[in-house]
Amino acid sequence: MLGISMTAYGGKSLKGFERWVERAKSLGLGFIEVVSEWPHYLTRETLPVFRDALHSYGLRVSVHAPFSDINIGSFNDRIREASLGIIRETIELAAELEATSVTIHPGHCSPVSMKNRRKYLEMHRESLRMIARWSSEYGIKVGVENMPYFPILDAQTCERLRELVEGIEIGVTFDVGHMNTTTGKFERFLDVLGERMIHVHLHDNSGRKDEHLALGDGTVPWAKVLPRLPKTTWALEVGDIESARRSLEFLKKLHW
Repeated sequence: MLGISMTAYGGKSLKGFERWVERAKSLGLGFIEVVSEWPHYLTRETLPVFRDALHSYGLRVSVHAPFSDINIGSFNDRIREASLGIIRETIELAAELEATSVTIHPGHCSPVSMKNRRKYLEMHRESLRMIARWSSEYGIKVGVENMPYFPILDAQTCERLRELVEGIEIGVTFDVGHMNTTTGKFERFLDVLGERMIHVHLHDNSGRKDEHLALGDGTVPWAKVLPRLPKTTWALEVGDIESARRSLEFLKKLHW
């Protein structure tokens, strides 16, 4: 099923959300990925707005948990516990929306975690175990996303992401654009983690940075990547509705 992320929603409030959902529906998309970030977090108060708009147009939903200022691998207990509390609340609300999945970011590094790699990995994995328990408790799939190239970000390779999730009942969200900025080893990622993938993010870039361009506007080798992707939910994680429309045209030209 192909959908669109709220990265393509430019509103500073949810006033225009229903109209934007209507436009997404008109493109033939099947779901919306609610991105719980400022200025439109998924909260107990905003839940009805999201639910009513999506139900009005018969669209499914996936959820991207908050990631700015969140760090499930923090050495600071209060920051890590607050981050986990926010993710648990997001999973609970996503379950009420009957979302197909929740995507989370892994923890990220700091000067202290760079010097204490073993302890950082231990705490990081314990956080993921807790999230996996909530995934089971609320009956909703959770995927840990691979990150783009940036010095402090974790899980930039399939080997590192596998190390984080090994032996934990949690899924993976495969971000194709992010992989294009790191190793570019798409087939290797799919071989190593393909069975864990519960959700996919589609967007393009030059290979130098995370640009979230329309498909075909960058250097991702889509003709090779698309046939290998698992048959799950694919979200166009582009910058606006027009980029989504052009992405769909690009997919049609590839006979996809």
